[in-house]
Amino acid sequence: MNAIHNVSATQEAALQRLWALALILGQGMQSGLAERGLTLARAHVIWQLQQDGAITQRALSRALRVTPRNVTGLVDGLEADGLVARAAHPTDRRATLVSLTPKGVQVAEAMRRDQDGFAQLLFRDASAKELDAFVTMLDRILGRIGELMRPSTGSAPGMTGGREGS
Repeated sequence: MNAIHNVSATQEAALQRLWALALILGQGMQSGLAERGLTLARAHVIWQLQQDGAITQRALSRALRVTPRNVTGLVDGLEADGLVARAAHPTDRRATLVSLTPKGVQVAEAMRRDQDGFAQLLFRDASAKELDAFVTMLDRILGRIGELMRPSTGSAPGMTGGREGS
């Protein structure tokens, strides 16, 4: 046991593997998105619109947990690339709806196919029981990280970094 930090060797090994996994997945995701001309933030907008359909920019801002100004910049860029379109809200003239264009739908579908294929490759040898246990543990870890992120400090001990812009 690491007496200085009161962390077991197993806990330390688990955390090291989580950091390695996060790094590998992050780099792979950024590389794959870059091949499509997307940033992580823009891909997140496309993913959200695929799930929600047409949505106001304000609702998109809340869903993505970014400022309205950030959403405006992201939508501007995606609109310029022909991936999203803006339209007047049918009942609220102050609001603007954002939706995927046909080209944006194609990109979203390709992202979904890539994700599904990656999941099949990654978990092909895992039993349902192993996957259930893995998901349960990840849910616990994500919940704990969520709890640690709530204090006014804005980040958990040992975590650095911020949200990506457009």
